[in-house]
Parts: sequence; C-alpha cells; structure tokens
Amino acid sequence: MVFSRSPLRGVTAPLDLAASGSWLKVNFTFVLDKIICALDTGDLDAALQSVRKLSPHIKRFKIGHSLTLSHSLNVIPKLKDAGAEQIFLDLKFHDIPNTVAGAVREAAKYGVWMTTVHTAGGADMMKAAAEIPGRPLLMGVTVLTSLDEEGLHSVGIHRSVNDHMVKMSTLAVECGFEGLISSPHEASLLRMHLGAEPLIVTPGIRLPGGAVHDQKRFATPQEALADGASYLVIGRALSEAEDIDSVIAQLK
Repeated sequence: MVFSRSPLRGVTAPLDLAASGSWLKVNFTFVLDKIICALDTGDLDAALQSVRKLSPHIKRFKIGHSLTLSHSLNVIPKLKDAGAEQIFLDLKFHDIPNTVAGAVREAAKYGVWMTTVHTAGGADMMKAAAEIPGRPLLMGVTVLTSLDEEGLHSVGIHRSVNDHMVKMSTLAVECGFEGLISSPHEASLLRMHLGAEPLIVTPGIRLPGGAVHDQKRFATPQEALADGASYLVIGRALSEAEDIDSVIAQLK
C-alpha cells in the first residue's frame, strides 16, 4: 500500500494500486510548512540567529538537551519572540509515570507544541503523560535513527527494527499518543499498520547531495513524504546553511 498526502492536514490516505500492480511514484511539491528545523546547539545566540534567518520560511523549530540544559525552558519564549511559531521539545522523557507526567505538565506551561516520550517506559507511563490537560502533542520514540538492527540487538532487543517499531508504535497510539518518531525507512511500514491518523515525524532527512552525519537510516524530503511522513526534521542543512535561499529553493 502507498499513501497520498492531504494538502490540508498533512496526514496520509491510502492509494489504490490495484490497477497498476506496482508501487506508485508520486512527485510532491514540497510544502515548507511540513519542515521542523532542529536547533542542534547549546549557544542561545546562535539559535536565535537561526530562527531569525529561517522564520520567514520555516515556522516550527525543535530544541533538545543542549539548549535547554544550558538555558532552561526559558529559551522557549525567547525563540518565539525571534519568530518561531511552534516549538518541538525533544527531550525523550523516560521515567516512572508520575515523573514523566510532571515533565509533560511543565512543557505545557511553556506552550510547547510537540514533545517526545520513550515508549520503552511502558503503557502506564505513556497513559500518565497522555492524561495531562492542555498538553503538547505526544510523539513516541521507539528506535533511534542512529540505531540499526545490530545496535538494537546489542541492547538486548532481539526483534527486528521493523517488528520492534510496529509493536511499540501500536502501544503508543493505544495509550493516547498523537504520533510517532520514525526514520523515513519505516514510515510506510507504520502507515500500513496504523493507518492515516497518527502523525509521523521523520528525522534522518538529508538534502540531495548533503551529508548524512550520524544517521544510519535516512532519505531525501521527497522520499520521506512519499512514504507517509507528516513532518520532516532537518537540522544542520538549514541552521548552518550559508546560502539559505539556495537551500529553501531545493525544498519548494
């Protein structure tokens, strides 16, 4: 099964391929609204500069441990003042249910749009996070994109990457999560098992000819969209771009 994208919601719906009997190659006009720029820095001035440079084109920005550990969650209003419309807080919460629920509650106080939770914490933890009123969108993390099957086995998980992602992603949706973090390679697999409703956010995105950095499972933006991604995380290719107009031109 292959999926086409809704122009309004950014989610996917299945295409009927019975007539063609093969995978359909879809050419998408890339929608800038689907990009999340990762601010992978602990330097607040650099992060603010990136937001000011990119916000005429990009509205969503992801922050993680480097920026929040250096400057606390108080960076969020500063980034919004610089032009960020929505903040994706990627801290991958993983603890006992009460602690994770408290973390999600704090994120909500800062108006965070989306945040991540490790599904390995189990159903009780995920349900506790999902029950927080006014919370951000919850995205389940199952297998980091820096891990391949060998890496998964080395930490004692003896399922394949695909089987583990499907198992834990299904559990996350059942617990009330809005979506999943998935490498581009597994996005179509999750769509096949979970359908059109869950959001799928894909890191591991590289521009044509760009460096892959530490990602082991990656794709171009167009490939990821064709496989059912809802949002695409792009980091250094955007935040460190010397010629931002040239990079943006590749995405339109």
